Amino acid sequence: MTAKTASGDAVARLLQAWRGEVQVRQMYLLLAERMGNTHRGEIIRAIADAEASHRERIERRLRELGQRIPDPASVKLTPLQRLQARLAPVDNLIARMEAAEELEITDRYKRPTGDADTDAVLEEIRVEEQGHSRSLESMEVAHHAGPAPSSVQSRLNRILGRESWHRTGAGWISGAIYGANDGLAAVFGIVAGVSGATGGSSFVLTAGLFGAIASGLSMATGAFLAERSESEVAAANVQRERQEIIEHPDEEKEEVSLFYQLKGIDKAMADRLAEQLASSPDALLKVHGPEELGGLESGGDPVQSAIAAGVSTFIGAMVPVVPFFWLTGTRGVVTAAIVSLIAHFLVGASKALFTLRTWWSAGLEMTLAGIIVGTITYAIGLVVKVGG
Repeated sequence: MTAKTASGDAVARLLQAWRGEVQVRQMYLLLAERMGNTHRGEIIRAIADAEASHRERIERRLRELGQRIPDPASVKLTPLQRLQARLAPVDNLIARMEAAEELEITDRYKRPTGDADTDAVLEEIRVEEQGHSRSLESMEVAHHAGPAPSSVQSRLNRILGRESWHRTGAGWISGAIYGANDGLAAVFGIVAGVSGATGGSSFVLTAGLFGAIASGLSMATGAFLAERSESEVAAANVQRERQEIIEHPDEEKEEVSLFYQLKGIDKAMADRLAEQLASSPDALLKVHGPEELGGLESGGDPVQSAIAAGVSTFIGAMVPVVPFFWLTGTRGVVTAAIVSLIAHFLVGASKALFTLRTWWSAGLEMTLAGIIVGTITYAIGLVVKVGG
């Protein structure tokens, strides 16, 4: 391999790595902003800063090879990626980041380029990326209460593992999307079935309209009760943590000390701070609660959740009904089917915000489900009409 070819391979790999570092840092910063001043947020911010230093090293090597450095502003996250960083379940995002780090470790930074100096730079970054991967893995283990070897982080994980009652909700936005999904799917089945049975008569409008109203009210009451239950669980978690402080003060003090140690405070000072806080259970709860429970709030607003779920379900349910305000017969049935399947795709694609799947595959899956539901219910309607 010639030096020119080696340099070309090296430049291509460096530019690929540079784009990856710029993009992943943007994701880390968005996620850190979302996490706020929590321990997990601090870990993500530290990793984001490290990604910036990796980019600087790559840029330095590119200059040594006589290459112009691209404008970082030219590398952007897609709108879907930005929405996922702000809305998707944090654990899913961390798992995906860990998978991305693993890909860099085993492929992008490991494969030789044919240029020794470039390979040395990539190897240095690869070693640091392995540390990032371990940090992300530790965050997953801490959340899912998995076992780990002896260390400050793993000792904390082990303690938190015994308190597996900590839970968090998904938010009203995801509830609204899934409400629209449920309303659309259910009422599309009603409209298709009644259309098959009546040939698309005006009765389809009546059945679909009341089906949409019933679906919206049912989802609203369900969301209200679920959110109120979630709030009660959150309040019970806070009370449970308060009780843990009273009944097991030594263990709770150790947790606080470990949290401080993970923030960079030496063990002796962390132990002293934990000891001082332990003299006041309320003070210990205020400091320790946000770290361990993610906050001391009692949960979301049941009314807000009910309105979001009820309205979104009703809107989704009305999609296959609306054409029958103006059309009947075959034209109404065909129009309702086309509009409904388009809506199925859009709702399915929007679910990718939370599932982290590709938007088009989620949309196509939802569309296929709509086709199956519509075909079966329409066929049953035809049979009922024949039988009548």
